[in-house]
Amino acid sequence: MTIFVVSIVFYLYFKVRILNHKNPLYMHYTNGKARIALGVFIASFGINAYGFYQTQFALFVCILFLILGGAQIVHGYKVFKHYRGEIIRLQEAGDLD
Repeated sequence: MTIFVVSIVFYLYFKVRILNHKNPLYMHYTNGKARIALGVFIASFGINAYGFYQTQFALFVCILFLILGGAQIVHGYKVFKHYRGEIIRLQEAGDLD
């Protein structure tokens, strides 16, 4: 239950932080972190649904949510990692504020 709340709060926090950034690199970087938080929320929701109902249908939903959550986490991590490298590279070159 705590993972639900923490992950959805992080998701909303990162989505709101995107509005504060004017630089598209920071926007994509923050969006990657938001996707990771969303993936954790979806995966934990699926696990909780199976733990609560423990039926065959709940198992199907759990597996589906784990796949969708895992896909969000993997994609978010790739976006986060890529744009983190770009931001570091531009900061070292002095081209980024």
